[in-house]
Amino acid sequence: MLAAHAQIIAIAPAAINRAVPVFTGAGAWTLDMVLLFMLLLCLCASYSEGFAFAFGGAAAATRLGSVKVRMAKELPEPQLRIGHGFDIHRLVEGTKLVVGGVTIPFHLGADAHSDGDAMYHSIVDAILGALTCEGDIGQLFPDNDPTWKGADSSIFMKEAYKRMDKRGYRIGNLDITLILQTPKVKDIKAAMKSNIVELLNTCDNRVNIKARTHEKVDSIGESKSYACHVVVILEKNN
Repeated sequence: MLAAHAQIIAIAPAAINRAVPVFTGAGAWTLDMVLLFMLLLCLCASYSEGFAFAFGGAAAATRLGSVKVRMAKELPEPQLRIGHGFDIHRLVEGTKLVVGGVTIPFHLGADAHSDGDAMYHSIVDAILGALTCEGDIGQLFPDNDPTWKGADSSIFMKEAYKRMDKRGYRIGNLDITLILQTPKVKDIKAAMKSNIVELLNTCDNRVNIKARTHEKVDSIGESKSYACHVVVILEKNN
């Protein structure tokens, strides 16, 4: 900044000496007078900015930080919250395939610490995300904790509902996309939906389940894994 000021000061005398008229007539401003005036304005503004930064910057930043913290504490809960959940599990022999709380007859099952219900797990994470909870499902129910070995994932659903209800929210809309090459689940979607409606204390018209294959692409398409996406809208209880 000092180098720029030195250049401005060096230019100013030359501007004064040239004094080329811009207008004609008495009292007219010259081009160099206009230039000098503009340079001095820049110089003053530059110094003002420097002094403000040097002497008032820290205090201003502190005040700004205090305002931000105070505003954050005073913000009310929004009427709507949106969350997204995703889960994927490998499919292996020797385990059960549980999806949406329904055990599906199949020669492969989920390779997981709990019962491997990717639909329930995705719903739980979507709700926790919408609530901006500090922990996700993996932190609340760690896969290295023997307590949850083979656990029924409805336990996780009940915990998610408990947290949602405590914050004063309910399910506004729950949209589920199950991605599973085989087996087909169209005949058990109603049972899955019924389980979810009951666990989350909601109603049928708030929950939707879509199922699709993966067009034989990658591990899901080869029936080596299955996955689920969930988008949830939570609405404030009136």
